[in-house]
Amino acid sequence: MTPGDELLFLALGGSGEIGMNVNLYGCRGKWLMVDLGLTFADPYYPGVDLILPDLEFIEERGEELVGIVLTHGHEDHIGAIPYLADELKVPLYATPFTAGLIRDKLEQEGLTGQVKLKEVARDGGITLDPFDIRFVALSHSIPEGNGLLIDTPHGKIFHTGDWKIDEKPVLGTPTGDEAMKAIGDMGVRALVCDSTNVFDEKPSGSESGVHEGLLRAVKEAKGRVLVTTFASNAARLETLGKVAQEAGRELVVAGRSLDRIIRISQETGYLKDFPQTVRFEEAMKLPRRNVMIIATGGQGEPRAALARIASGQHQLSLTEGDTVIFSSKMIPGNELAIGRIMNGLSDLGVHTVTEKQMHVHVSGHPGRPELRQMYDWIRPDILIPVHGENRHMREHAWLGLDHGIPHAVFQTNGDIIRLAPGDPEKLGEVRTGRLVLDGDVILPADGSTINQRRKLGHNGMLAVAVPIDDQGNLAGDVAISPLGVPVEADHDDFVADCADAAAKAWDGGIDEEKAREKVRLAVRRCANLWTGKKPIVEVMLVPCN
Repeated sequence: MTPGDELLFLALGGSGEIGMNVNLYGCRGKWLMVDLGLTFADPYYPGVDLILPDLEFIEERGEELVGIVLTHGHEDHIGAIPYLADELKVPLYATPFTAGLIRDKLEQEGLTGQVKLKEVARDGGITLDPFDIRFVALSHSIPEGNGLLIDTPHGKIFHTGDWKIDEKPVLGTPTGDEAMKAIGDMGVRALVCDSTNVFDEKPSGSESGVHEGLLRAVKEAKGRVLVTTFASNAARLETLGKVAQEAGRELVVAGRSLDRIIRISQETGYLKDFPQTVRFEEAMKLPRRNVMIIATGGQGEPRAALARIASGQHQLSLTEGDTVIFSSKMIPGNELAIGRIMNGLSDLGVHTVTEKQMHVHVSGHPGRPELRQMYDWIRPDILIPVHGENRHMREHAWLGLDHGIPHAVFQTNGDIIRLAPGDPEKLGEVRTGRLVLDGDVILPADGSTINQRRKLGHNGMLAVAVPIDDQGNLAGDVAISPLGVPVEADHDDFVADCADAAAKAWDGGIDEEKAREKVRLAVRRCANLWTGKKPIVEVMLVPCN
């Protein structure tokens, strides 16, 4: 598993899923990591908010890792840094805006000074032998999206990160044809490319094109207006600041992540003309038509500002005749959560506007026309689709082959791909997986804690207290406490029946653990006969003198 005189690619996250991007390049005994992201939990992980990549493979080879290079500042590319980077003991490299976000994360976790963070100039480069890396500015929905041109003894790799083609970006400069063609002219062995929007037949569209639709939606609104968008989309925040001024509305910002992005943007040279905001109390005293709120929570997050406003648990409030504009794309998997928010807003008499009704959002990822343009610019020998579910990456591979790229490699997390010398081939697989951040503890996503919690959620639990004397005989009535078991109307009869089953099953003449197991099985059988469920049964022995 140590790279020889060859060029290897290995994804530990982000291939076969959208989010949690971690990619490794191997050459001459060394590994280079690109991005260290996380993803957000769904109901399959009860009680958990964040999912982290399992880095066991590279942690076991820490002396071979030369550094971690970050393409941009989205959570699915940098979010795992505060939880995992300290274990890797190598420097992080990022351009100023991304470095600002990382620095803030490290400070919040008390890791300032423990993790080395090295800031790289925009369009700058670094050498981490045997890799020479140059940052290449690409448009995305966050400042300083970067592709990486990675030069190795076995050829060049162009790793796009997340990107789009935007000829009129609100922040930053457009990606030029000549600059990208020049990269292709150097000869690129492999293009490692974003697959998120591969099924979209149209280009993603320019960020500047959203201005008109947002201004129209805000001007048509009768009462207060709330616009929700991805907090990291600083270009959208720039647009919304201008829209508020042009519509004659005072601006209010609700959400800590928005406050953070605005602060770091301004510290690194962005959002310099963003208007002064007003405080919540002041906003609530202004005429309704004079207020515009920018809030977090467009993906239905229950603790975000929009959810709390919709449920009346925030200092800001909306009422009948107000308008909420969803200036964001509905991420697959969030439909139910967003629907709950929209229904709550509807109950208040609030109008909602989405990208389906007006032009209030554009994506930060490339559609098929943009992917074809990238192929024409870079002209790689090999295409490696990443950043997508299997269906996205297979479609991306087919698209590249159809466009004339000689080789396209479909790979998923854990596949070791040799890119050179010779034709690309899969050498083998390594174990990958997921970790969960559960409170302040990092656990295996498929470990006993989370599996038990799922069982509790599906089947409930029965706590059984068996009183015994010094000889191991029953010394009183068995106590049963059901939690989450569906017996509401028949609670007392159910408890009595389970207690009777436990008492009959108890055998003080055998090994204590065997006796405990007999009671557990007897109570679970009784519960199953009553409910058709198999709850977790915990048996406690209570000594009685």
